[in-house]
Amino acid sequence: MAATRMISVIGRKNAGKTTLLVALAAELDRRKFRVMTIKHGTHKADLDQRGKDTWRHWHEGKAERVLLEAPGERVLFERTSQESDPISLARRYHEGADIILVEGFKRAPLPKIEVYRLVAGPDPVFDPTVHAASDWVAMVTDNPTYRAPFPVFRFNDTAWLVTLANLAWDRAKILPP
Repeated sequence: MAATRMISVIGRKNAGKTTLLVALAAELDRRKFRVMTIKHGTHKADLDQRGKDTWRHWHEGKAERVLLEAPGERVLFERTSQESDPISLARRYHEGADIILVEGFKRAPLPKIEVYRLVAGPDPVFDPTVHAASDWVAMVTDNPTYRAPFPVFRFNDTAWLVTLANLAWDRAKILPP
């Protein structure tokens, strides 16, 4: 079995992280890679509707874990005392992935692709006075004048997703067994 690779998609709120991650995942899936994702949330997940069975298992039953099995899908809800890092989560839940795309976890020791849109803020997360450019794989932006010491793609470029998928695969962190 090949080693699992991990890369993080980061950016400010409403910059388009999920949109980029989904497009990148679909491109890698098209190439027949086994793609899995981890999403860092800033608020509690919506756990079903009040009064429904899954909600009752979680809220009334106070179960440590609730596993919902339905046709074509499986969802696990698990109580935790503290947040985990994405590498620990990958090792626990994503066995067999060729590549894991992580949304968020800006401080994690993972290579980063940043989505930077002017509507989300005047500056990207990347700050050359604070961050090492070598931690960034690429930036995708709508700012026509932005330059960086790593590849910068414009949303209106042609074939940027194909090139970005190649970079993501080549520069992703390889998890040791």
